[in-house]
Amino acid sequence: MNEADALELIRAALWTIILGAGPAVGAAMVAGLVVALLQALTQVQEMTLTFVPKIIVIFIVLAIGAPFIDGQIYSFTERVYSRIEKGF
Repeated sequence: MNEADALELIRAALWTIILGAGPAVGAAMVAGLVVALLQALTQVQEMTLTFVPKIIVIFIVLAIGAPFIDGQIYSFTERVYSRIEKGF
C-alpha cells in the first residue's frame, strides 16, 4: 500500500462518516433552530425544551435512516476488506 492508496482509504472513511452522521446532525440542527425560534418568539427559556426535541428528532431520523447508514458502513467495510484481500 502506497501513500495514494492510504489517502484514498482515509478519504473514503471520512466520506462514510459524513454520510452516516449527516442526517442525524442535520435533523438536530433544524430542530435546534425551530426550538430556538419558538423560544425567542414566546420568551420561554426552559432548558429542557432545547434538549428533549433534539433527542426525539435524532432518534426518529436514526430509526428511519438506519438502513441507509448501514448500507454506507457495509459498503465501506467491503471496500476495505477487498483491499486487504488483494494485498493493496
